[in-house]
Amino acid sequence: MTFPDRRPRRLRRTAALRRLVAETRLGVDDLVAPLFVREGIAGPQPIESLPGVVQHTRTSLVDEVAELVDLGLPAVILFGVPERKDPEGRGASDPDGIVQVALRDLRDRFGDQIVLMADLCLDEYTDHGHCGLLTSGGEVDNDATVERYAEVALAQAAAGVDVCAPSGMMDGQVEAIRDALDAEGADDVAILAYSAKYASALYGPFRDAVDVEIVGGGDRKGYQQDWANARESLEEIRLDVLEGADMVMVKPALTYLDVVTRARAEFDVPLAAYHVSGEYAMVHAAAERGWIDGDAVALEQITAIKRAGADFVLTYFARSLAERLQ
Repeated sequence: MTFPDRRPRRLRRTAALRRLVAETRLGVDDLVAPLFVREGIAGPQPIESLPGVVQHTRTSLVDEVAELVDLGLPAVILFGVPERKDPEGRGASDPDGIVQVALRDLRDRFGDQIVLMADLCLDEYTDHGHCGLLTSGGEVDNDATVERYAEVALAQAAAGVDVCAPSGMMDGQVEAIRDALDAEGADDVAILAYSAKYASALYGPFRDAVDVEIVGGGDRKGYQQDWANARESLEEIRLDVLEGADMVMVKPALTYLDVVTRARAEFDVPLAAYHVSGEYAMVHAAAERGWIDGDAVALEQITAIKRAGADFVLTYFARSLAERLQ
């Protein structure tokens, strides 16, 4: 008589056994918290489409980061919401722009206790909502935009950023930023490139959070990646690494786990994945209706992203997961 091999089932019998043989371990060190800081508000403003997430004041941002430090989170990434916008997105590089003053607040308070990342893009600051400067014909001007990105990087570096995170998907953005930082003696500032950022339908709650709307009903499909393609993502990552990216990112995460896995297999630099606003909001929406256990699904999803090959995950679940993983 032939008996089935029961070894897998035997090792799943108790929680302690499952923990002992787990192939993937998710810890607080794997999490980065995206945070929003807004000019001109008196207190934290809830974001309706991102339950549990707020637009912070400078003061409440410092308080939030203090709690995240106590929870052991290694890093946060900042997104700014300015009071005024203009065609060039000048607030992004203004030394007194909201992200720059917030970086100085955090650096002064926490020193090197936590890694300070900053999104490097223009869409939060432009009155037209695109990630770059526009030509007279209304098209995004790639080369003019990367010059602006270099200016933004220098402003963030002067404010104390550890990691610039260019997210605009402009050709040559990493090289322009690296050259500018090195020329100004800011060669210690690292670059986390949004290398494989797709033109996804999952960004809606984020755009609510930063008050961004593309004027005229346009889209970003001309410079963000086509979600039907995977091979070109690997080429984009390769180019960013050659231009000097210290780390690379796939965004969104869950819908592109195949890209995460392929990137992990081909590149040795640290790999991030962004569990984006729509992915987060869908979990909350289903949990609010009693259809799923939201906490369990959050843990399962973020663990899956790490299992696919990500070294760390940007997620709005960072705080709640950190509290559970203590």
